[in-house]
Amino acid sequence: MLEITSLKNGIVIDHIKPGNGIKIFSELGLKEIEDEVALILNANSPSQGRKDIVKIEDNLNINLDAVAIIDPGATINYIRDEKVIEKKQLQLPKVSEGILHCQNPKCVSVTEREVTSKFILVDPEEKMYKCAYCDQIYDVEK
Repeated sequence: MLEITSLKNGIVIDHIKPGNGIKIFSELGLKEIEDEVALILNANSPSQGRKDIVKIEDNLNINLDAVAIIDPGATINYIRDEKVIEKKQLQLPKVSEGILHCQNPKCVSVTEREVTSKFILVDPEEKMYKCAYCDQIYDVEK
């Protein structure tokens, strides 16, 4: 049986849909940080069947909006002295900057390097965003 030790201090991103763990790992740039990171794929879950988990030792400065966009059902557990001190349910951000990228090749956020992408949540149920510059619809599920 695989054994992953507990964190002394840090963050556990839990209840990630299988396959989204690697996306979160990549989007957060966790390969680049100095802290210890565990990426667990396809872990057994009584409630979900299977899930991914990301554990980050010490680093408390992560982009929760990016995590919410990739998997709004994920939960965040803050750990101190090996105990969960806070649990956080994620919500899709009303505005997303620099996370999503416009799929319209003529959009100013694509053609101009210094323009940061910006999307506005238009339908939380369907997880749909609209580009603030060209109105292109972005479906987070796709």
